[in-house]
Amino acid sequence: MDASISDHVALLLPSDVYGDSKKTRSFWRWWNQLSRFQRSLIYMFVIAVLFTILYFLPGNSENVVVDVEKPEANTIKKDVLSNIRNDPRDVENDFNEIENENQVLEEPGDVQIDDINNSKHVLARPNIGVQFPEPLGERQEAVVEAFKHAWKGYKRFAWGHDHLKPISETYHDWFGLGLTLVDSLDTMYLMGLKKEFLEAKDWVENHLHFDKNRDVNLFEVTIRVLGGLLSIFHLSGDKMFLNKALDLGDRLLPCFETPSGIPYSDINLFSSKAHAPKWSPDSSTSEVTTIQLEFKDLSRSTGIPKYEEAVSKVAHHVHTLEKKDGLVPIFINANSGQFRMHSTITLGARGDSYYEYLLKQWIQTGKTVDYLKDDYIEGISGVQKHLAERTVPNSYLFIGELLVGGKDFKPKMDHLTCYLPGTLVLGVHHGMPDSHMKLAEELLATCYQTYVQQPTFLAPEITYFNIHGENSNDMYVKTNDAHNLLRPEFIESLWYMYQITKNTTYQEWGWNIFQAFEKYTKVVNGYTSIGNVRNTANVRPKDLMESFFLSETLKYLYLLFSNNPKLLDIDKYVVNSEAHPLPIYSS
Repeated sequence: MDASISDHVALLLPSDVYGDSKKTRSFWRWWNQLSRFQRSLIYMFVIAVLFTILYFLPGNSENVVVDVEKPEANTIKKDVLSNIRNDPRDVENDFNEIENENQVLEEPGDVQIDDINNSKHVLARPNIGVQFPEPLGERQEAVVEAFKHAWKGYKRFAWGHDHLKPISETYHDWFGLGLTLVDSLDTMYLMGLKKEFLEAKDWVENHLHFDKNRDVNLFEVTIRVLGGLLSIFHLSGDKMFLNKALDLGDRLLPCFETPSGIPYSDINLFSSKAHAPKWSPDSSTSEVTTIQLEFKDLSRSTGIPKYEEAVSKVAHHVHTLEKKDGLVPIFINANSGQFRMHSTITLGARGDSYYEYLLKQWIQTGKTVDYLKDDYIEGISGVQKHLAERTVPNSYLFIGELLVGGKDFKPKMDHLTCYLPGTLVLGVHHGMPDSHMKLAEELLATCYQTYVQQPTFLAPEITYFNIHGENSNDMYVKTNDAHNLLRPEFIESLWYMYQITKNTTYQEWGWNIFQAFEKYTKVVNGYTSIGNVRNTANVRPKDLMESFFLSETLKYLYLLFSNNPKLLDIDKYVVNSEAHPLPIYSS
């Protein structure tokens, strides 16, 4: 190297270098006096600047870079995801394009992040944009007509509100978040109801806002609204739904800011103030353990780990607590992180979906989290040991409850418990013990009897069972428990059982129940829950259509009556507790 060249290069351009032609000649004279090395440095500098400008042009950085070591760097403003939305287009053309292309709309790049144990793995984002076939056959078409009838009443009298009151021709607001509309998005998409879907999509985009100065329940909003938005994002490919889900997820996250990490049950979406329910210092066990699928998927869909970290901490904490052969009490304190001593053990209300989400979390994360599988197997063993009992005289198998911390057995089963056969057979499909299959089949048969043995062919909310031979009836219903809320749990189990066994008997059972819904719950402006399944002459309509009737009950009936058991493939999707399908990941 020439000794005259210093360690750095100073470029002192004359101030009039861009003047007239004389000045231009002066520039070139100066340029020719530079050495080859100096010119190379200038070339490299200019090229680097050009590449930097091109890299940061809008639209060239679609993936979100996540730094787990510096979580504060991962805060994303709500308009970030709008930068990666699909190109704006007419909504009718949008739906038609999804329908006609018969291919995924987009295949986003994978995002590599650290998980909560600081080990590296890749979150494979799912393909989005799914086409479903037209309804085929008289039964599927009948379910579609039932949905359209219910939707017509909702649109006319309750549009944008939570629930339809079809008899009084008005609405009921629980949280003020358009529950029925959001809950129904993926059902409409699945059924191919273009007009209804696009009208609902427009309402979500322009009118669904979460700055509500009112308390909402973390669990209910998570499974219905967050789950509904994430599901339709994956099915339709429209990232507007993901934007909404991200906003909601951020507003719900303060629930987890407790001494134990177990979330408070309620939160004000506007003030972000979370608290325990007004009626108790404790949260329901099922509620704090039935939010994991949705928050995990929110992290996987956005590349932001904080949502998954919060719910994984909850699941792991509950894993460490002492249980009765895998069975959990129905209350847990958010401050201490401990179960309430001597509270009931049940697979009905406040306990049911804890067991469901153990299995489904394990499936969702590629069967890689062993403690979830182990806790599920132990829990089902505990059910068989402590809760499974048989009736007299016909030996129907049912699942009872343990009171006073597990000391006293009560021969009572909620209709909610009829989700269990479907969960059991789903587990067997994914490698759980074969003994679970017999338990699923017998329990499903008992659940069907809770329908068959009522004059309306509709099951009550709660059934009691004869285990001591007090009379000749295997089961009986108390007056206060004789209502039917249009619940989906048994239909859900029928769908899982049919999809896995291909036994058309389960379709026949579902058709019988659907006809009973049509006969005793259908009214002029929709469908209504009823107060008495024991009297066909006076079913006592309750004037309320819950959002889960459209989200779950009719969706599961539609799937059940499909001649294609894989219309919604359980090897590709895990379905949340509100019947919203979410993709299965590889880890």
